[in-house]
Amino acid sequence: MEKKNGTGGEKSRGKRLQSASREIAYIALTVALITVCAWISLPFGEVPFTLQTFAVTLAGGLLGWKRGALAVAVYILMGLIGIPVFAGFKSGIAALFGATGGYIFGFVFAVLITGLFKLIPVKAGGVRAAMLFGANAVGMAVCYLFGTLWFMQLTHSGFAAALALCVVPYLLPDGIKLALAAILSVRLEKFVK
Repeated sequence: MEKKNGTGGEKSRGKRLQSASREIAYIALTVALITVCAWISLPFGEVPFTLQTFAVTLAGGLLGWKRGALAVAVYILMGLIGIPVFAGFKSGIAALFGATGGYIFGFVFAVLITGLFKLIPVKAGGVRAAMLFGANAVGMAVCYLFGTLWFMQLTHSGFAAALALCVVPYLLPDGIKLALAAILSVRLEKFVK
């Protein structure tokens, strides 16, 4: 009986290993991007002004819903265990479960929604960017809602007061970040496998 050459199996295993390595690298780079964007922070009212919304929606647009959500989950877990990944170099249970922690958990909704919209097979660049911007806006609206309800629960404030403190001042800057994330997602997605 002849022994089969193992090169076919080795090639297949090599491709799987290369694919897994690429996935891990994408997720690690995305976690790093979200972290750096959290550190770029201006104290402003109850919720600091950061670039996290840009990074999270870019993650959904580039990586899709599975890898994007995994990256956000890893980011949240890192902050929970004490690695200072949140705005103002904060971390831990107090930062994550404090009054503004709902917005961090809301990032999961934002990345899932944007990532799911990425699956829609639109080829035209301008139309695709507009579609992703709309997805980013819907995802961020859900994030805002979740974070605002969380904030209300912990601070015992009303809905209008919580919106005025935590959402309204950020609408225009976040709109710009969401548009930029949509444009970059369309331009860079051909490089992300």
